[in-house]
Amino acid sequence: MTRFWRRAFTLLEVLLSLAIIALLGSVLIGGASNLLNEQPVTSDQVFWKAVQEARKAALKAEHDIRLKFDVEKKQFVLIDGLAPSVLAADGFTLEETPLKVLPIAPALATDLTVEFLAAVKGGNTILVGGVLIEAQTVPYVTFYADGTCSAFRAQFTRSGSAQVLTVDPWTCAPMLVAADPNSLNSRSVR
Repeated sequence: MTRFWRRAFTLLEVLLSLAIIALLGSVLIGGASNLLNEQPVTSDQVFWKAVQEARKAALKAEHDIRLKFDVEKKQFVLIDGLAPSVLAADGFTLEETPLKVLPIAPALATDLTVEFLAAVKGGNTILVGGVLIEAQTVPYVTFYADGTCSAFRAQFTRSGSAQVLTVDPWTCAPMLVAADPNSLNSRSVR
């Protein structure tokens, strides 16, 4: 008489396998949702997100979209270039209705100033606390229906230090700036 042993999984092995699959699934889904969320963290990231949104809005609307920085509320504002301005409650100032608002987190915006600069370097500059800051600003930048934008740079000033981001007017993307040949990082060691 021959005995046949049935080989099968025990209930414990099946439950353990299901638990491992559920754990891996939750980790992968949680990580994927963070990647898809794309919430900007720094003021630079909020700026580049605003530039992308302004370019996308100009392409969709097929007319000019303006990007401003609201100094009081510490936020980037997209404004339709064709929308009429509305008279404010004081009866003198004109208000523009924003298409989209991209605020900077309050923790990052305490002493932050963002100014849009003309594309040409070497305009009016001032020396503040040993930092050279450009003073020739423009009130807004324009994004056009063909996917281009006005040539500009964005100057972020925080805690006495200034950082300038240059925007390529053809692609509205970050422009690589040539390194200063006199800086320590670009010197060749002999």
